[in-house]
Formats: sequence, C-alpha cells, structure tokens
Amino acid sequence: MIRPSAIPSFAVPAVLALVVVAPPVFAQRASTDPFAVARAHARAAVVDSGVPSLAVAVARGGKIIWAEGFGWADREARIPATEHTTYSLASISKPITATGLMTLAERGRLQLDKPANDYLGTGKITGLAGDASLATVRRVANHTAGLPLHYMFYYDGAIDRVPTMDEAIARYAVTVYAPGSSWQYSNLGFGILDHIIERLSGQSYADFMRAEVFLPLGMTHTSIHIAPGLEPFAAVRYDNAGKRVPFYDFDHRGGSAVYASAHDLVRFGMFHLKDHLADQKRILADSTIDAMHVSTTGIPGSEYGIGWAVGDEMGLKRFAHSGGMPGVNTALYLYPTEDLAVVVLSNTTSRHPFTLAMDIVAGLVPRYADSLKARRARQTPPTPATWSTPARLAGEWKGTIRTWDGTKPFTLTFQADGDVVARLGDSPRALVWDAGWQGDSVFVGRFAGTVPTPDASLHRHSIFLNLTWRGGKLSGQASAQTIPPDTVYFARTSYIDLGR
Repeated sequence: MIRPSAIPSFAVPAVLALVVVAPPVFAQRASTDPFAVARAHARAAVVDSGVPSLAVAVARGGKIIWAEGFGWADREARIPATEHTTYSLASISKPITATGLMTLAERGRLQLDKPANDYLGTGKITGLAGDASLATVRRVANHTAGLPLHYMFYYDGAIDRVPTMDEAIARYAVTVYAPGSSWQYSNLGFGILDHIIERLSGQSYADFMRAEVFLPLGMTHTSIHIAPGLEPFAAVRYDNAGKRVPFYDFDHRGGSAVYASAHDLVRFGMFHLKDHLADQKRILADSTIDAMHVSTTGIPGSEYGIGWAVGDEMGLKRFAHSGGMPGVNTALYLYPTEDLAVVVLSNTTSRHPFTLAMDIVAGLVPRYADSLKARRARQTPPTPATWSTPARLAGEWKGTIRTWDGTKPFTLTFQADGDVVARLGDSPRALVWDAGWQGDSVFVGRFAGTVPTPDASLHRHSIFLNLTWRGGKLSGQASAQTIPPDTVYFARTSYIDLGR
C-alpha cells in the first residue's frame, strides 16, 4: 500500500511570503471581474464556514483564465493552498481511469463489449441476479453491469486487512441486478477496471497512468495516491470537526485514488474538450473522446458514458464528474458548447465546491446565470417523505442473503400497521426505518443488524436494503454500511432474494 509521508513544512517562495501566518488574502478585483462572486464565495467559505481550503481553475477557449487557491492545504504546517496543491479527487478518479482504459481499447488490447471476466484472473464477476457474461467492460464503466453499491476504505492503523483485487472481486463483484437492467453506482466497478489495466499492460495501475496519461498530458502534479516527490504539495484531508483524516487505501483505486492539482485537472478537462494544447500528446483520438461523452446506459435519468456523467445543466450541455469521501469534495464540470472547463477542489466535506462551480459558470455565461437565479428563487424545502405499504408488498417475504462467506435466511414483513420488520438469521426482529417506495418497483430501507462476514463484522454497521419488485419477487442489495462515530467507512453488499 502506498502511504504519504508526513507533509513537511517547506520554504515558501517569495511571492507567497506574506501568507505564511494567515489564510491567503488577495487584492480586491474590479466589479467587472466575472469571478467576483465566485472569489467572494471562496473567501467566505474559508473564513466563515471553516473550510480548510479551496482551489479553483477555469479554462475557456483553450486557455486557463483563472487559477487560484484559498485557505490552508495544511493548517498545522501553515502551508497555503495554490492552484498547484494536489488534492485527493475521490470519484473524479473515474473519468481519469477511463481515459487510461481507452488508450488500451484504441490499441486493440481490449474490446468494450466483451465480458469483463475475459480480462480478469482468478477473481471473477459472479452472476447471481443475472448472467455475468453480460457484465461487459462498457457496462462496468457506465455502472450498468449489475454490480452493487460498494465502497471500502482501509485506514492506516485499522485492523482491517487489505484484500488482493482477486479476493475483493471474488467476494463483492456479484450481479445483484441483471446486467443492463439497472443503473447502480459502484466503485468496485472501477476497481475492476484498474485491475484490467494492470493485467493487460503488465504494469502497476499507478505506473501505467503516470506513463500513459499523466505525463503525456503534462499533469506533473498528478498521481495515484501521493507519489514520491509530491508530498510537499499534497493537501491534508480534514473531517468536519477540523481533525486530520488518517490516510486510507481502497479496493477501488481506479474509482477513488487519484490526487491532482486544480491546474492539472483543468488541463485534463481541456484535453476532453479537444483543446489541442501544444505540450499535450494526443493519447486518444477525438472520436474516442466523443464516444466517452455519450450516455450508453439506456436507462432514462441515469445518463452516463465511459467514466463521465452526461446531460444538461441550466440549458447547457455538460459532461462532468464530482467526488466525495471523508475529507474530500471535488467538482469537474465541462461545457462543450462554451469550450469551458471548471474545477473546484476542497480538502474537507462540504457543498461549497459544487455551488462555487455554479457561481463560476454564472459569471461567464449570462443565460446560465439567469437560469440559476430563477432556480434558486423557486427552491423550496423538500417535503418529508411519507411511507405507506404498497398492496403488492403487504405480508411476509422469505428468502436468503447470500454473503461471500455463506448464505443466511432472511425475512421481511410488511405489516398491516405500516411497519416493516426484518429478521436476519437467528437475530431478533428489527424495525426497518427510512422505508421508501421509489417509482413503482423499488423498496429501500435500513435496519439495525450485522452481516456476519469476517470483514463486515469488525465494525458496527446497519444494513441498507435496495430491493426491486419484479415478477412477484423482491431481490437486490443488502449493504452493510458503517455507522458514525466509527471512523472506518464502508459499504459491503450481499445479494438478497425473497419470495412469498
């Protein structure tokens, strides 16, 4: 496992000499500055909202027109954030990994519509709710392979053992939905893709991405985790109490493990806008880039291409990705009709990167600003969800939860009084809370229980249910999810299958 060393204090360049004893202060800009609102937002987030730092970068028409850092990359060492500070990107890692994957596809090393299992080793996707051969590389990349909700964080100093990728895939890469039938965001899918990259290239995922993506695109402050030599540039991850988050690894590095600066990430965005910079190699054909930005899910409301969420925002075509995990929130938004790339990175969990990105676009695109103003004006507090049992669910459902370590009996009862009660194995009956009926076929809820696998049972968790009613059966996911204040963060999912 790659771990960063402690981030040392370092000599501050002369241009930053005035900011080593307080959060950075910047000169007031003219009111005609299109970034005035966004800049004020960033300052307020750092000064008034307790956000340790934000870094922004904006490119339009093939040129970077704004790049700036606010606040502290490392509060304790008094290291200010700049556009060259490297931030943990969380799920913005996905379009970056997908870009690496597509270089192999262009070379004929893999075919997107072949089963992912064709490129895997001893750890294979297991077909439970659907045929694993239909879990193609493309479906893994657009979250329609039938794989479950999954995120797994292995913290330094914790008692969890990091599994090999073959172990992780064998345990948790199971089809809980028929491939192609549902869209389920799954970090493990991108762990599968980084494993495929390693197997096909003969290199580590980190080495391949550095050689084939980062260096050719001039992303010199980008790496998988914190590469040697980049330690002084890395932003510390902080929790919402202002405490440093211990370093953590994943079994889905391809979905979560990239670090990059705002400056590097906006250059990556420019590459995907097909702004051919003189110092960037054309590692993909324009036609391949275009193909990555087309939704291939076939599922309305879940438009996702190869590593990119695609759609419209405020009347503008957009392909984008965001990221969020302990100590991280990040945004990368690309607007091809405006030839505009927007990056906002933060080293804590907050909504500021997303709202700040919208403020940036509003400052540059008047029609977007008008739509955003109108939307914010009509926003109302959400109506609390209410629950009543649909007639088709009333009564008792029996079946099993199939974990990687064995199968347990499971009962779910929809009572006449509206309560929903779960029982796993010989455990006491438990009330399901946050029950909900989504659309006309999906039941969700959560109950107090323990999935009895050796890894999940190490930490307190609840069990989240996401079950699809189809053909007189309920089937889908039972996810062990950790409960605060346990600092270990995971969702490990098993397959559930119930009938009358």
